[in-house]
Amino acid sequence: MKFKKKLSPWLVTRNILLCILAVLVIGFIFHSIKTVMEQKRYPAIGELVEVAGKNMHVYTKGNGENTIVLLSGLGTAAPVLDFEPLINQMAKNHKVVVVEPFGYGWSDMTEKERTVENIVEEIRTALKESGIEGPYILMPHSISGIYSIYFADKYPNEVKAIIGIDPTLPKAVEYFDEAVPTMPKYWSYVAPTGMARLAVSLIPSEFLPVAEDGTYSGENLQMVKAISAWKGNNRNIVNEANEINNDLEKTTDMVIPSELPVLIFTTKEKNVNKDGKSNITFYQTQLDRISSHKLITLEGHHYLHWTRYKEMSEYVTEFIENYLKDL
Repeated sequence: MKFKKKLSPWLVTRNILLCILAVLVIGFIFHSIKTVMEQKRYPAIGELVEVAGKNMHVYTKGNGENTIVLLSGLGTAAPVLDFEPLINQMAKNHKVVVVEPFGYGWSDMTEKERTVENIVEEIRTALKESGIEGPYILMPHSISGIYSIYFADKYPNEVKAIIGIDPTLPKAVEYFDEAVPTMPKYWSYVAPTGMARLAVSLIPSEFLPVAEDGTYSGENLQMVKAISAWKGNNRNIVNEANEINNDLEKTTDMVIPSELPVLIFTTKEKNVNKDGKSNITFYQTQLDRISSHKLITLEGHHYLHWTRYKEMSEYVTEFIENYLKDL
């Protein structure tokens, strides 16, 4: 009578690991080939300018006396595409510019640390290399609020106003007494290994704007998915996230110049914490000392420009006409 030889636990484990490795290698090869094909299919829609030996993507639309520079939030894979409905609305009356930092959209990756100093200097250089002269109206979303405060503090003559979209400001952590979340470094392998592409395929809605049908074109959404697969949670974004605490410390004593006009859009609060604090009360503490300011609350997501771009554009034009006409 013959008996089947029993495999040892070590051999079973080895075979499983080899299978996993084979799947990862095949996935990496597929991702690499697919990325090359997509990058040929979807070339940069703006201008690539050289900054510190790398290419940075700058997109410009519209004409006008004022130049609005849109700055994206942390992890927004394709800023130009994300802002598209708002760009199209504001470009009817103003010159609108989007600078995609390194690690985002069609911009290259960089080896430089993602500190507030480096990011602001790179943005300034990209604008100048594109022939876009200041002073600018900075329009930051989320974490870019910190970069805008630093920009205005270091280069006051280059900033005409700040218009924030639910912006992060240096005093927020102290006000709410909350810790700043960080990203584990292994997340930086999500994009190059093809895991981001797998996630985009399985749960595409997590990478796309939450907006009504027709707000974003089909081509826009296809490009967003492609760029999310190329750049999702790459090492530059992970490094940027893990620099936030340091950036807050560097900017904590910086305040918006009292003479600088400021408009802030934020969400209508559904929940107020036990101390009665909310985004609205926080922004009020930051704006009270500003001579020309306005706070607008809108229903919607933290990414207000996904759904409220028409109203926001109208408020921006009104704000510029009321507060910047003599500047």
